[in-house]
Amino acid sequence: MKSKTQQKQNYQIMQNFDLKHIPNLDICVLGALEMLADVKLPKINIQKNKRIIVIGSGNALATGRIIFKDYDSVFANESNYKDKLKNAKFNLAVLVSASGGKHAPLIAKYLKKKRIDTILLTNNKKAKAIKFVDKTIVFPKQREPYTYNVSTYLSMILSKTRENPVKIYNYIKKTRKLIPENLKNYRAIYMIVPSKFEDISELFGTKFDELFGPMIAADIFTEEQTKHAKTLVPSRKELFIGLGYKNRIYGYPKNRLNIHLEKNADYGGVIAIGYYIIGKIQEQNRNYFKENLIDYTKKASKIFKEKINPIVEQ
Repeated sequence: MKSKTQQKQNYQIMQNFDLKHIPNLDICVLGALEMLADVKLPKINIQKNKRIIVIGSGNALATGRIIFKDYDSVFANESNYKDKLKNAKFNLAVLVSASGGKHAPLIAKYLKKKRIDTILLTNNKKAKAIKFVDKTIVFPKQREPYTYNVSTYLSMILSKTRENPVKIYNYIKKTRKLIPENLKNYRAIYMIVPSKFEDISELFGTKFDELFGPMIAADIFTEEQTKHAKTLVPSRKELFIGLGYKNRIYGYPKNRLNIHLEKNADYGGVIAIGYYIIGKIQEQNRNYFKENLIDYTKKASKIFKEKINPIVEQ
């Protein structure tokens, strides 16, 4: 980041877009980093001697795994949290939800009924779940399309890793020249991530689901997982992307893209470059997400019985 204008140009796009001009994920990543460079993130101060249960849906749970991986913790989702609570005793529950809506109020209400102290990690100071929890930590976010959740979970993760958003931003700016312009030629993407970042796999997989559905297949595995017959059936339409892994084995030689990671890279930086690459795949393909977003949010509103807008405001 150099000048004030350069620092904020992507953030300004995110603040002002409409449904006819939805930014791709790569712009959202840069905007989030520009925003996060200028804010002070709250700290998550939970004692390590507490046994906790961390509950979330989709990428909220993946975020919880990253933040609390070094705690005495059990992880649960919206489908199995009641069973997990039956089988063990916990000193504390942590509920992770960007919106604090949908399943979150039901889970929080259940935890209150069970008299389990609960902390809510959210990006919504008006979250419906707040009234059922004992403490709420609100993280900053930017205006984003529904489901993108870049600034939301990235802000939570950076509060843990304490990475510098400016350094991540500059790393992406240096690295983006390696991303080819023929990504539309591939109907399948295989991303290889370092084993120590295994928890990122779900974040990337979910993002492919949200942006491409069945139109572009995606696999995300570590280099160790990849050794176990994941690549038995080859395709010239499959691109292998190594993030911090120099792939000289898998896929056809012309179908390999290796992206280096900085020496001290942590979860925030890896998520940011991964999302940025996925955004470039989105840019070079038919934009299935934009075509279906409005109809999907109408259906989701009926499913969750609450208003879900295609643009999530601050």
